[in-house]
Amino acid sequence: MPQLNPTPWFFTMLATWVTFSLIFQPKLLTFVTMNPPSSKPPTIPNVTPWTWPWT
Repeated sequence: MPQLNPTPWFFTMLATWVTFSLIFQPKLLTFVTMNPPSSKPPTIPNVTPWTWPWT
C-alpha cells in the first residue's frame, strides 16, 4: 500500500519542522504581548446580592 510508505512524506515533515523552528519560531517569539501578566494579586469585587421584590 503506497500510503504506508514514509519515504516521500518524511522529508516533507522534516523540512516543515526545520522551517518552522528556524524561521517562524524566532519571529513569533519576538512579539510583545499586549496584555502582559502582572504580579498584582487579583482583586475580588464587592458583590451585593440582588433583592428580589417578590421574596
